Amino acid sequence: MPVPWFFLSLALGRNPVVLSLERVVGPQDTARCSPGLSCHLWDGDVLCLPGSLVSAPGPVLVPTGLQTELVLRCYKDTDCDLCVRVDVHLAVHGYWEEPEDEEKFGIAEDPAIEEPRNASLQAHVVLSFQAYPTARCVLLEVQVPAALVQPGQSVGSVVFECFEAALGAEVRIWSYTQPRYQKELNLTQQLPDCRGLEVRDSIQSCWALPVLNVSAHGNDVHLVVDIPEDQRFGLSLYWNQVPGPAKPWWHRNLTGPQTITLNHTDLVPCLCIQVWRLEPDSVRTSICPFREDPRAHRNLWRAARLQLLPPRAWRLDAPCSLPAEATLCWQAPDGGPCQPLVPPLPRENVTVNKALEFPLLKGHPNICVQVSTWEKQELQECLWADSLGPLKDDMLLVETRGPQDNRSLCALEPSGCTPLFSRASTRAARLGGPLLQDVQSGQCLQLWDDDLGALWACPMEKYIHRRWALVWMACLLLAAVLFLLLLLKKNHVKAAARSRAALLLYSADDAGFERLVGALASALFQLPLRVAVDLWSRRELSAQGPLAWFHAQRRQTLQEGGVVVLLFSPGAVALCREWLQDATSAPGAHGPHDAFAASLSCLLPDFLQGRAPGRYVGAYFDRLLSPDAVPALFRSVPVFSLPSQLPEFLGTLQGPAAPHPWRLAERAEQVSRALQPALDSCFRAPGTGRGMGPEAEDRT
Repeated sequence: MPVPWFFLSLALGRNPVVLSLERVVGPQDTARCSPGLSCHLWDGDVLCLPGSLVSAPGPVLVPTGLQTELVLRCYKDTDCDLCVRVDVHLAVHGYWEEPEDEEKFGIAEDPAIEEPRNASLQAHVVLSFQAYPTARCVLLEVQVPAALVQPGQSVGSVVFECFEAALGAEVRIWSYTQPRYQKELNLTQQLPDCRGLEVRDSIQSCWALPVLNVSAHGNDVHLVVDIPEDQRFGLSLYWNQVPGPAKPWWHRNLTGPQTITLNHTDLVPCLCIQVWRLEPDSVRTSICPFREDPRAHRNLWRAARLQLLPPRAWRLDAPCSLPAEATLCWQAPDGGPCQPLVPPLPRENVTVNKALEFPLLKGHPNICVQVSTWEKQELQECLWADSLGPLKDDMLLVETRGPQDNRSLCALEPSGCTPLFSRASTRAARLGGPLLQDVQSGQCLQLWDDDLGALWACPMEKYIHRRWALVWMACLLLAAVLFLLLLLKKNHVKAAARSRAALLLYSADDAGFERLVGALASALFQLPLRVAVDLWSRRELSAQGPLAWFHAQRRQTLQEGGVVVLLFSPGAVALCREWLQDATSAPGAHGPHDAFAASLSCLLPDFLQGRAPGRYVGAYFDRLLSPDAVPALFRSVPVFSLPSQLPEFLGTLQGPAAPHPWRLAERAEQVSRALQPALDSCFRAPGTGRGMGPEAEDRT
C-alpha cells in the first residue's frame, strides 16, 4: 500500500480560503496615484532591462515598498480571472550638492541654480511581473510637486491595476526606476486556489478541476490524477527557476483517471506541476509540492556542478536556485583547509546557470571557489585544476587601508593573518622586511586592489634557496659519503628502489571489512610498498576533511609514479552507481572518514576521459563480490580478484621493478597468509555484516 504523503487540490496555495474579492470590469490596465502626485501608465509593455546602478544627480524618486492585493478581473459575471493589484510606495532620496564657493565664502546662490531645486521631480518606475508561463513589464511615469520634495521623506504611492495570473501560481514582482538609482525591490507571493466560494463561482476553470494525490512508495513517487471520464486535461512537469523562464520537463494530455510514476531521484525543490483544460485560452494552474522535501534538496545538491571558466569567471549549474553563498579562498599546498579571502564574493545567494566574474586583477592556482550553506561546505573548485598548473608555495599578503592613507600588511598563514613585523615564530614574521621590499619592488603579483585593501602573492623560492644554501653544501658532502656506503649495500639499494607508492580507497561497509582492508594494507607495506590508507590517517582526515586529504594523497601518489587502488565492495559499488545516476542503488549514510565517497567526484572524470589506465587498479575479494558487479566504467583498468589473483595484482602494483615470477609467488603466499584470519572473521557468521554474503551481492 502506498504511504500517503500529502493530499491536495492541484490549485492549492498557501491560503486555503479566499474571502470575497473586489471585482474589476474590463481588460484595460490602469494606474492611479495618491493625492498630490500625478501619474501616467505607458501604453503597452516595455523590455525588462534593469540596467546597472548609476549615481543620483540630486534628489530622485525611488520605490521603497511593495504591497499587493488580489482582485477579480471580470468580462462577464461568471467569466473572471485572478488579478494582482500592485501598490508601489515612493520616497525622495539624495540631496542637492552645495557649491564649494558658497560654503567657504557665504556667497548667495545663483538664481539659475536655485530654480531646479524648487522644481518638481519626475520618475519612471518599472514593475516587472513573472508567473509561469507569462512575464510582463510595465512603465509608470510619476511626478511629484516641488512642495513634497523633501529628501528622505515618503511622498505617497502609485497603484497599478493589474497583472493577471493563474490560480495557485507563485508570482514574483520587481520594482526599480529607469535609470536605476538603487537595488530593485522584489516580492514573492503564492496565489490562492479554487476552494474559496467567490472564486469557485466566478472562474470557469474552477468548475471541474482534477484532484491530485501525491504518495511515496519505496523509491517511487506516484501522482494520481482523478479526472472525469468526459473531460480532457493537459498536465506538465517543469522546473520553476529564478531568474529565467520555467523549463518544461514532461508533458502529457490526459483523459480519465491517470497515475504518473516518478523516481525519487527526479525530485528537486523547484519541480512544479501545471494542469489546464484542453480548451482555447484555458487558465493554467500550477503547484510546487516538493519545495520542503528533504530528499528533493539532497538531489539538488547532488546535481549541482561548480565550473571555473577562463580567464577569471565561474558558474554554478543546477536545476533550481540554491540557498547557498560563494566565497573565494586560498588553498595552501600542504593540503590544509582553504582559508577565506578578503574580499569575499558578494554575500548573496548564488545565481545558478550564470557566468560570474572573479573580483580579481590576476588569476593564481591557489585561489579556489567554495559554495556552501550556513551549515557546511558543499562544493569547492580551484583554478589550478585545469589551466594554471599545480599549487605554488607562495605567501599571500593582505594589505588593509585605513583613513589618512594608513596601511598595514599581514601574511595569511594556517594560524591566521600574521603581521609582517610581529615577534611570532612563523615564516612570515621572520621574513617580514624582505617580503615588504618584494611588494615595493614589484616582485609580488597583485591579485586584487580597491579602496579598502589589496592582495599580493609573493614567491618564496629564493628564500628557501638562500636559507638552505649551506645545508645543501653539507648535504652534498654527506651524499658523497652515503654513496660509498650504498655501493656496499647494492642489494638493499635495489630493494629500496623497487618500492612504489600505493593509495588504497575503499568504502567502509562495516567493521569486519575495515579489518580486512587493514590486513591487506599491512601485508602490502611489508613487501615493501609505500601504502597510504585512511585507516592510518584518521587524525589528518578529521583535521583536513576527506576531500582535502584525498586530493593531497592522490597528487603525491601520482607524482611519484604510484598507483591508486580501488577496492570494490557491495557498498563501494552502490556508491559508484549512485554517482552514475543508477536509481536501483540507494547506499546508506557515510561516515566522516569515508574517503571513497569524497573521492568519487575526482575519480569519475579520469575514467570518463580515458586518463585512468596506468594510474588506477581495481580489486575485490572473491567471496564478497562477483566479477560482473564491478561497474563497466571501471573495467578500463585491470581488476583483480583477491586472493586468487594475488601474484598478478602484486606485479601490477610494483610496476616495471616487479621481481621474478617465483619471487612474486612467494610474496603472494605471504600476503595470502596475512589476509586469511581477516577473511575467516568476515565469513564466520554469514549475513551479520552489511555487504557480507550472497545477499549483499544481489543487492548491488
